[in-house]
Amino acid sequence: MTKHLRDVPTSGIENLSRRYVLKGVAAAGGLVLAVRLLGISRTSADDASKFGAAGMPHGTVNDPRAFVSIAADGTVTIVCHRSEMGQGVRTGMPLILADELEADWSRVKVAQAPGDEVRFGNQDTDGSRSTRHFMKPMRQCGAAARMMLEAAAAKRWGVDVAEVEAKNHQVVHKTSGRALGYGDLAVEAGAMPVPASDKLRLKDPAQFRYIGKGGIDIIDGFDITTGRAKYGQDVRLPGQKYAVIARPPVLGGKVVSFDASQTMKVAGVAKVVQIAEPKIPSAFLPSGGVAVVADNTWAAIEGRKALKIEWDHGPHGAYESKSYRGALETTARQPGNVLRSEGDLDAGLAGAAKKIEAEYYIPHLAHATMEPPSATVRIRDGKVEAWTSVQSPQAAHDLLAKTLGVAPENVTVNVMLLGGGFGRKSKPDFAVEAGLVSKALDGAPVKVVWTREDDIHNGFYHTVSVERLEGGLDKDGKPVAWRHNSVAPTIMSIFAPDPKHEVPFEAGMGLVDMPFDVKNLRIENGAAEAHTKIGWFRSVSNVSHAFAIQSFAGELAAAAGQDQKEFILDLIGPARIVDAKNTTKDFWDYGENPDVYPIDTGRLRKVVELVTEKAGWGRKLPPGHGLGLAVHRSFVTYVAAVVEAAVDDKGNVTVPRVDIAIDCGPTVNPDRVRSQMEGAAIMGLSLAMKSEISFKDGKVLQSNFDDYEVLRINEAPGETHVHIAPHGYDVLPGGVGEPGVPPIAPALLNAIFVATGKRIRTLPLGDQLLKA
Repeated sequence: MTKHLRDVPTSGIENLSRRYVLKGVAAAGGLVLAVRLLGISRTSADDASKFGAAGMPHGTVNDPRAFVSIAADGTVTIVCHRSEMGQGVRTGMPLILADELEADWSRVKVAQAPGDEVRFGNQDTDGSRSTRHFMKPMRQCGAAARMMLEAAAAKRWGVDVAEVEAKNHQVVHKTSGRALGYGDLAVEAGAMPVPASDKLRLKDPAQFRYIGKGGIDIIDGFDITTGRAKYGQDVRLPGQKYAVIARPPVLGGKVVSFDASQTMKVAGVAKVVQIAEPKIPSAFLPSGGVAVVADNTWAAIEGRKALKIEWDHGPHGAYESKSYRGALETTARQPGNVLRSEGDLDAGLAGAAKKIEAEYYIPHLAHATMEPPSATVRIRDGKVEAWTSVQSPQAAHDLLAKTLGVAPENVTVNVMLLGGGFGRKSKPDFAVEAGLVSKALDGAPVKVVWTREDDIHNGFYHTVSVERLEGGLDKDGKPVAWRHNSVAPTIMSIFAPDPKHEVPFEAGMGLVDMPFDVKNLRIENGAAEAHTKIGWFRSVSNVSHAFAIQSFAGELAAAAGQDQKEFILDLIGPARIVDAKNTTKDFWDYGENPDVYPIDTGRLRKVVELVTEKAGWGRKLPPGHGLGLAVHRSFVTYVAAVVEAAVDDKGNVTVPRVDIAIDCGPTVNPDRVRSQMEGAAIMGLSLAMKSEISFKDGKVLQSNFDDYEVLRINEAPGETHVHIAPHGYDVLPGGVGEPGVPPIAPALLNAIFVATGKRIRTLPLGDQLLKA
């Protein structure tokens, strides 16, 4: 029987292997990466098979033999094929299956799948897709397994299958009351054919025992809180070596020469290995550099300090944040590529009674996961085995096979618990580094460890952007014109040569799909060249687009002399479906069919109304306090936030309370929805108030949490309230992991304006309000 992860000893980490046989319900290129991880190839609603899970590599699998095992004692083991990084997926996916299976949750164990999408379906745990893509397949797996157990019981008793019913971990004969436990039926059930999908009997949602109920702890909770959980950094193999790498500090940099003579004198250092630099764009390949291999991490770090390296910094060695911001601003003030145009913008602005202009700046951001990247690789008998914390194990698998020249069937990627992901661990460069160093050591097991400084200096950063908006109000304060020019280097710069414009999946994140009811509008995109690695970060381009749009909505409300709430509801307009696919070229709806997941302003209005009601909008506040509001649709989910800001007489800002309303359709585990929104509030406030990556001479200036700051525990909101909009199961589920982040920063800065009369347009807030 496959062990539950909590039972796996440190020295013998074991996930599911290719030889794993389920018992009971089983019979005894760079651009390609962009497509597989981002789902950017789907732009037409004419072919529904290209959307949703069907549009992702390897789609979904609903075969219970891949996901369910039942032991003779009745223990049910359910395989989770998505990566757990704190969002609760290793509880949520099995919970769905267990509910349809009529399993007793107290008798369920969870095993982690290796990277094997042919067997398990798509495993890219990003884009807030797990529940919306796999809720139905997991239900189907559970229902199929339940029906196989019922068929086995009916056969043993010699009765019609309609006379039996699976209920609470056993199958009962309705007439006589006889019962057989799942363990008693395991072998016979495994011999039964898997029912066809169109023959499955899914539960009526009224019969759900777990789905949507709450009160269920995450499966890893005990291990995490007692220090027993096994992350990528915890891997220990016999004979294992440890490596750290001196990487080029500038994009495209190269080693000219190095001297390792002093390094080799450091006690414990075993070898120095040069890693070749890739051609740019390099997608997820390692940056190259020099690896120091030692008997322990400390020796490797000390050995790296003793290295003498001469670098060629290449064409990006002059990258500097201040001057680059100026270039973005200059571009934003010029006409950009028109992505969406309605009405007559120029006439609308010319006839406006009042005109407002504003520019917003959002810096690069680092993922800064609590667990920096790491990977352990061993090569033995021509077979590569990796243990690592990755969001996309198939991408790691494929890149290891290609880079090491090994047949794909000879590569295994064991997925460990992730100490945070946020999109950084979708990029498996660190796993490939470990493979290359292991190969240089004749296959010996090697763990590549990234320090915090490595993580900050050598990441895939959230894009920097300038967002310029112009608006016009009529004599009654109604918006009659809206222009938005977004200028930011694109994520596609890591995949394709020299792209300079946001591509449809970036523009579709709150820019071209802007849902406001304004007659005259134009959405533009100016050119921007990338000078560092750009990667997706939690909520991706929604962060910058929502910050600018919702801040500007606040500015328009103030210019019109109107309440934020009433103004934003007027701006959204009446409940309707916004047909963005017919108003903008190549509209991208998070990989979904926009006819299935339309932009519904009725749902947007409802989260505004819900959050303002729960936050006590309009309540009397102490001096120096203000309430700010923002609302945003992302990952086919609707989120509104009210932030209360308090500014003292020295300009210090605290946040007494945050309210978040979310409409994500039906929920599997409401407690995890709440925890994701609470975490989003912390992350959103961090990027609003503290976090910034800046460059000089092509290098990142920040190094650790002393200068790349995130919110500290004493700075967290005094209260965070999450309000989940109720839904039946006639509505499809949306995303949860990312949509909570975008509205937080603009809600905070709108609140600061109410409290102080000062408008903040540059992130992070930092010391902009502090008084000498």
